Amino acid sequence: MRRIAVAMSGGVDSTACALLLKERFEVHGLLMNIGQPGFEAQAAQVKRLADAIGIGFDIIDLRGRFTSIVLDYFIASYTAGKTPNPCMICNREIKCGLLLNEISRFGAERLATGHYVNCREIDGEIGLFKGADRRKDQSYFLARLSTGQLRTMTFPLGTMIKEDTYRFVESRGFREFRGKESQDVCFLKDTSVAEFLDSRLTEPVPAGPIVTADGRRIGTHKGLHRYTIGQRRGLGLPDHSAWYVRQLDGAANRLIVGKKEDLFSTGLHARDLHWLVQDIPRVGDRFDAKIRSTHRGTPCTVTAIDEHAVTIEFDEAQRAVTPGQFVVWYQQDRVIGSAEIVDGL
Repeated sequence: MRRIAVAMSGGVDSTACALLLKERFEVHGLLMNIGQPGFEAQAAQVKRLADAIGIGFDIIDLRGRFTSIVLDYFIASYTAGKTPNPCMICNREIKCGLLLNEISRFGAERLATGHYVNCREIDGEIGLFKGADRRKDQSYFLARLSTGQLRTMTFPLGTMIKEDTYRFVESRGFREFRGKESQDVCFLKDTSVAEFLDSRLTEPVPAGPIVTADGRRIGTHKGLHRYTIGQRRGLGLPDHSAWYVRQLDGAANRLIVGKKEDLFSTGLHARDLHWLVQDIPRVGDRFDAKIRSTHRGTPCTVTAIDEHAVTIEFDEAQRAVTPGQFVVWYQQDRVIGSAEIVDGL
């Protein structure tokens, strides 16, 4: 019988994966130790679940690489005045990278995860597609994976709705999961970004000026890592209408603010292009673009592109285009590619 490894977290989705796959394959559970808060309790939970399902289980220690690859990126991005997405990097480099590389040690041919996405082969080309559950679709978070990684992955929940997942595991006797959704950034459990960075940075982050777009100083910020594009609360700037964070100027340690209407961009520049199709987009091509994981997506047109960078124009101006976040392009349900946002237009 073929063996498949399942990335287990102790939650409902990875548990459902293991139960589904055990009906057809020999399954072995793997838990990443990345130094996440509460790891010992999590490991005990996964071991209990693996025993109840009737599968083998091992812990893979990735703490050192997770720190150098994900945490260092996270800290450096905020220090530079950008807002990172650590889950995108973790999925590519850690979960679907280093963990995927470990599965052969356990005799497994593929790695399964609980992401709500689909993979299909079209004309010999592997494609990444949105999951059936549009509210839980996680294709955005996997947009930086390579086609080689996708060919060695399997996503059993891609055709399921979250409620069906709960009902399925409950029908197998696992009834403890409802109301226990995991958070996206696992290493921030019960900790804010600012608190985490304060504990990790070797030197205190200095305060600096809050300025308007024309350079007029109207306040003092408490460290750029405490703010993100579009933020309104916590600025301490009384006025007849609210101020919003418009830009984090890391080079000059300035927080640039504006009014609500100043938050909208007609397009964006992005770099570090990554495509999941062989036919690379060209000027004039049209796609739907998601500019953050919670964004609903918007039609756009490619207006400039080379091997390093791309410029797109939205059909309608979009709010809070954020440097450091990723733009992901779709053609209907298929992920075409992604890039890191440099700035809005």
